[in-house]
Amino acid sequence: QVQLVESGGGLVQAGGSLRLSCAPSGSIFSINSMGWFRQAPGKQRELVAYISSGGSTNYADSVKGRCTISRDGAKNTVILQMNSLKPEDTAVYYCAATLGLGLWNYWGQGTQVTVSS
Repeated sequence: QVQLVESGGGLVQAGGSLRLSCAPSGSIFSINSMGWFRQAPGKQRELVAYISSGGSTNYADSVKGRCTISRDGAKNTVILQMNSLKPEDTAVYYCAATLGLGLWNYWGQGTQVTVSS
């Protein structure tokens, strides 16, 4: 089992920045990749970015150039640095981990990000 604890959400003005952190615990050796998803009211959950165990990254087109996902190797923490935030970035952000095989197996509890115009 893997547990994921997120932190770093909050309220920010448009153009501002936020840094989200996700700290995994438990059977972290089994994790293949970790990522961030978000879900806005009335919308489906969407992938924002993910990072593989080898360090490869992938971003949604809507956040490319504004967000950076990275891993703190010493602490296994995954960081999502979000810059130039827009009101449309407002959502609950979820950290997730996959053991591979195309499934996101573990989820955090979510952290609210609100961007005011």
